[in-house]
Amino acid sequence: MSVSAVSLAGGGAAPQKATQLYDRPSADHDAKRQEARALLQRAAAEGGVTQASSLGAEDVVITHLINALGLDIPVFVLETGMLHHETLALLERTQAASRAPVKVYRPQQEAVIQFIRTHGQDAMYRSIELRKACCSIRKMEPLGRALAGQRGWITGLRREQSQARANVGLVDTSEVATKGLTKYNPLANWTWGDVWHYIATEGVDYNPLHDRFYPSIGCAPCTRAIALGEDFRAGRWWWEAEDAKECGLHVKSQPDQTRNGGQRAAPSPAAASNTGAQA
Repeated sequence: MSVSAVSLAGGGAAPQKATQLYDRPSADHDAKRQEARALLQRAAAEGGVTQASSLGAEDVVITHLINALGLDIPVFVLETGMLHHETLALLERTQAASRAPVKVYRPQQEAVIQFIRTHGQDAMYRSIELRKACCSIRKMEPLGRALAGQRGWITGLRREQSQARANVGLVDTSEVATKGLTKYNPLANWTWGDVWHYIATEGVDYNPLHDRFYPSIGCAPCTRAIALGEDFRAGRWWWEAEDAKECGLHVKSQPDQTRNGGQRAAPSPAAASNTGAQA
């Protein structure tokens, strides 16, 4: 689903809150809620699992479910050093309010400093290789530490998010996609409307960037707001081809068919600022 599928009633001024814009549950929303609860309970019973949270809309729903069910599932967040201040503020509120422990993993500072010294602060715009190298330092290495000793992990992946995620299952055990762990995706078949209906009806705290048309939120320099008609993840690494837009946390099970190397014309830092990203 793209943003064009969201109908703004009346043709007048658009509502300012994401809960007003997107609260349109599917007909079987209640059944999906129960399915998600059952999967989380199963994951907790099997043990050795943790939730990976980006603090995006899907992940705050999952954390809320974990807390509401009283499950023994810890949560972790990758604080890359480049997150929006709105995301960092939500992290603080989540840590204060969550019954489940919320642990923060950060990149190795020496590796970050060396990367910037060698390639510059805006290296991610110059090539996919440099962007992925930045993601590797800021996300993948901390992820490895977060998942060390775990049997499985819980994510907010949904089939609707992108073409690359269209075949996401509720449970994934494929070696390539899960790094050898069982991956639980309790919202795999939820729609964007389902996510926001849950947030609205349960009063879940969320990132205010969602109110400003940021459906998918990552590092500030690599995230912009999207326009009507664009896919959910169009604002992530928007200068790259669609089939290159993953940081490595959720690798596709099938071989990558990146076209033309996956790189479009790289934006300047000023262009990044003008498209909604914050440095």
